[in-house]
Amino acid sequence: MGRPIATRPSVDATVRVPGSKSISNRALLLAALADGRSQLDGVLDSDDTRVMAAALRQLGAQVDVQGECWSVAGTAGALAVPQGVLDVHASGTAARFLAALQTLVPGPSRLDGTDRMRERPIDDLLGALRGLGADIASAGDNGCPPVRCAGGPLPGGSVEIDASRSSQYVSALLQVAPLATSDVALNLRDGVLVSRPYVDLTLSVMDAFGVEAGFVNDRTLAVAHGQGYRARDYRVEPDASTAAYFFGAAAVTGGRVEVAGLPGGSAQADMGLLTVLEQMGCEVSRDATATSLRAPRGLRAVDVDMNRMPDAVLALAVVALFAEGTTRIRNVANLRIKESDRLAALETELRRLGAHATADADSLTITPGELHPAAIETYDDHRMAMAFALAGLRVDGIEINDPGCVSKSWPRYFEAFDAL
Repeated sequence: MGRPIATRPSVDATVRVPGSKSISNRALLLAALADGRSQLDGVLDSDDTRVMAAALRQLGAQVDVQGECWSVAGTAGALAVPQGVLDVHASGTAARFLAALQTLVPGPSRLDGTDRMRERPIDDLLGALRGLGADIASAGDNGCPPVRCAGGPLPGGSVEIDASRSSQYVSALLQVAPLATSDVALNLRDGVLVSRPYVDLTLSVMDAFGVEAGFVNDRTLAVAHGQGYRARDYRVEPDASTAAYFFGAAAVTGGRVEVAGLPGGSAQADMGLLTVLEQMGCEVSRDATATSLRAPRGLRAVDVDMNRMPDAVLALAVVALFAEGTTRIRNVANLRIKESDRLAALETELRRLGAHATADADSLTITPGELHPAAIETYDDHRMAMAFALAGLRVDGIEINDPGCVSKSWPRYFEAFDAL
């Protein structure tokens, strides 16, 4: 059943968004590897984090949930052999992070997910893990999950990793590297690292849990073995990826939105969308306790490389419907291996609304047209549902099919959106 979106003349609101999904899953995994009990405050409660927590329990961690406060009793790296399959459902983050974690398990394990997950490549990660001495491989014939692993320990060493499709491969390797039996060096093939801010975020969370790791140069990251994660109290920042849709709501309506609690200096990748919206004519205010955006009545089109912030592409693509001129979004080939083929999905749904949209191998071009009512397909992709709701703020008769798919990252998204 679809969800109609009510138009409104202008948005003027202060909103609170939940904790960052990216930070939440990293903190959960590292707390599970730590040497005591961690208290994690502000954790996002969503399908993806619940999937991660369930798998970590199978591996021997104790995870207790009370609203946004999650308590994790760690394993000090002594993981249990799971009883049954590690089911990641549709979570790409969980699939990559847990595949690496399998190499520390003292026995055989198997990871699997949804039909779409069985189409999402993971073999570049598995190849790097094999290069570090792990006995791990895809159980299928397409380099995708299911993943089977004979178990640890992980020997370590120096390995080349192709990080041109996903930074999560690098983040997954980094998080398990301190528990290898020798030092680990990750060499980026051709010096390429897509979405580097997410790797910087991983290094920051690792540091918070007591492990030193980092770039030796632009092509190599190093992690010394023998380090252990230490339990701690940790606060998860509000999610910049979710905030992007509320900033987008201000942009398309010529309004104002403040996201409370989101620090203007956050290192989250999708904070970069604010700079793009400034190029389109918006004004952004940043301080330590909140970030706000005020938009003019008219926006300018942009030509922008979004490689560092691919999740924000969907919000920008819908905002572009209301900008003067043709917007081109470049260097985002990795959108084709997300929860859906997002480049193809965006092209189809933007055209359904009446825009002129063309996707190629790694870019998307959008020219506004005469927009009209439409029922938007979401492809079981939470970000498609969230982004196209923005169009409904200006175009009467927009309906979002399968709105429940937003539970992957924030079940209460439409409740907050309707309250704008």
